[in-house]
Amino acid sequence: MDLIPLSYEILRMIWWLLLGIILIGFALTDGFDLGIGTLLPFAARTDAERRVLINVVGPVWEGNQVWLVLGGGAIFAAWPPLYAVSFSGFYLAMLVILVALILRPVAFKFRGKIDDPRWRNLWDWALFIGGAVPALILGVAVGNVLLGVPFGLDDTLRPRYEGNFFGLLTPFALLCGLVSLSMIVAHGAAVIGLRTQGAPAERARRYGRIAALTAAILFALGGLWVAYGLAGYTVTSVQNPAGPSNPLMKTVARSVGAWLAGYSARPWTMIAPILGFAGCLLAWLGMTVKSWRTALIGTSLAIFGIISTAGLSLFPFLLPSSLQPNASLTVWDASSSRLTLWTMLLVTGILLPIVLAYTAWVYRVMRGTVTTETIGRNPNAY
Repeated sequence: MDLIPLSYEILRMIWWLLLGIILIGFALTDGFDLGIGTLLPFAARTDAERRVLINVVGPVWEGNQVWLVLGGGAIFAAWPPLYAVSFSGFYLAMLVILVALILRPVAFKFRGKIDDPRWRNLWDWALFIGGAVPALILGVAVGNVLLGVPFGLDDTLRPRYEGNFFGLLTPFALLCGLVSLSMIVAHGAAVIGLRTQGAPAERARRYGRIAALTAAILFALGGLWVAYGLAGYTVTSVQNPAGPSNPLMKTVARSVGAWLAGYSARPWTMIAPILGFAGCLLAWLGMTVKSWRTALIGTSLAIFGIISTAGLSLFPFLLPSSLQPNASLTVWDASSSRLTLWTMLLVTGILLPIVLAYTAWVYRVMRGTVTTETIGRNPNAY
């Protein structure tokens, strides 16, 4: 008797969707932390103004990073080959991201220890690095996935990676990195405008409008590059969605424009890039008329649309291989066992609602405008 009520194919699809949800959740929550950190030296000029921006993210940034941990855990549990190849192949890139992220808590704690402008300015720039570098490199990583990653598998499915850190910094990958950075900066600007007032909000508005338009323009350029200049991947053999997890049991071809084939087969997926563009324009409009809720809705839609566009374009690929295309990892051949996916789904069904409920509660408690007066009344403020 089969004790697992869901088929292997459905479980694989659920985990692909969950991975996308986790990545979008990370970009929506920790994304505005990164965006505010990137804007900190520019949107805030005085120590008081910078303290206001820091205390916008201070109570929530640690909780927001839970999504990043969830993403790593989901990849490890549901897609072991993806975890093995990406975390080893992108090792130096991930190390740079981690170092940048580690700067954030250090800067939060150390900035106020010495009442010296030079000391505090040093940690303000550390917060800038901790915001801008992860946003940029994560986008670069997505660009390299679309390009294909130089890895292969031997007969025992052991991976080998033949790239290097600087090889990741190709023009197309950097373009994707700039899309990510501008998208995150616009998101951070929208939150600054919603949670603060006065000069920092006005400066954030100016930078946010530029970032929103930049994200739209670069997203369009990336789409044209994918359509007319980038070789995508297509599975040319019959692939069993419920088959064994063996990436070598298929054949893969490369051709320019292949990443757009899914939109012809599934026209409803066009909603993703449409939301990406519409969100950027709505964010720009909201900041132009100083409607911060509209701007935040716009940046959230842009994040959802742009990340979804990348995921839907790749489907069913998780990590295509430029070195050995037939070894590319897909949703149907790189997952854990059916029992593992089912067990982890039960655990996720319990823990994810708790994370969502706690996050909603924290945001509700911490809502409202942050000012120098509210900071002065709070002995725990940064």
